[in-house]
Amino acid sequence: EKNRNESRIRFLENMIKTAVVLPEPEESDGVALYDKVTVFLEDEGDTEVYQVVTTMRQDALHGLISKESPVGKALLGHKVGDRVEVRELGNGEGFVESILPRRNAFTRPAVANIDQLVVIASGAIPKTDPFLIDRVASIAALKGCDVVVLLNKCDLDSADSLYQIYSSAGFPTLRVSAETGEGIEDLKPLIAGKLSAFTGNSGVGKSSILNALDPAFHLQVGEVSQALGRGRHTTRHVELFRLDCGAEVVDSPGFSSFETEELNLELKRRLPETFVEFRPYLDQCRFVGCSHTKENGCAVLEAVREGKIQKSRHASYVRLYEELKPLQEWQKKKK
Repeated sequence: EKNRNESRIRFLENMIKTAVVLPEPEESDGVALYDKVTVFLEDEGDTEVYQVVTTMRQDALHGLISKESPVGKALLGHKVGDRVEVRELGNGEGFVESILPRRNAFTRPAVANIDQLVVIASGAIPKTDPFLIDRVASIAALKGCDVVVLLNKCDLDSADSLYQIYSSAGFPTLRVSAETGEGIEDLKPLIAGKLSAFTGNSGVGKSSILNALDPAFHLQVGEVSQALGRGRHTTRHVELFRLDCGAEVVDSPGFSSFETEELNLELKRRLPETFVEFRPYLDQCRFVGCSHTKENGCAVLEAVREGKIQKSRHASYVRLYEELKPLQEWQKKKK
């Protein structure tokens, strides 16, 4: 077994040297496909900078190599959205030499340099729990990402409650229908010129919306169980697409992919500010160190009572606060 693993590792080491197949511009239109990552060639003057479109599936290496080993870092270090420099070796081959500094990065899904998260929700089956939206929006705020809320299936349910919650909280909120096309043209200006990651609870119509934005996607659309009120996950990997409207979009698995790795000590420390509508009130509380959950003299709670902050948003804050509360500094993983 040891010899077999050593043989596999040698194979992977060799793959690092030959994994990149560089594009022939006149044939590939600036897109390269190869084993480890797929890249777009970007115009950076004299420097050739590429953008990662897809990456090698990490589960293919499970149990073979450590993510911290040189081989593991080389094979598993790239994220979709990374901007990388490629060294050409000739004969259409080369390798990724370096990853340029990231604006932000997510663990799961493995994406980087995201401008905004487009969170797809629905008032119809499967109805979206606002906490799922708030949890992802909080993580996005921590990462410096904007959030757009799309309410799909508006032909079946106008999702008035969700629209009220998120429009009043200051999020761009749009009703759309992948089935009828309603709102799809209004969505394009919100994503044009940006790198957007699309996410949503399973069965809410994420792939259908991407297909409506560009029929060339031909993404698999799963059926929704009427009995369970949820759908099958049809997105099994992360991939970046470029649209005719000038948008770049990342299709990623649903809410469940935002694993607890993102619910960390930094989020615990900065949780109040990740609820953007809380920010005007955070320095107005009577007591320093107010948790904004139950204290007398809390300006946030007063804003909730006055209707300036939605009750469901504060309820999500409290739920996240309690979820993060047990985390301690000594539990922080060693890098």
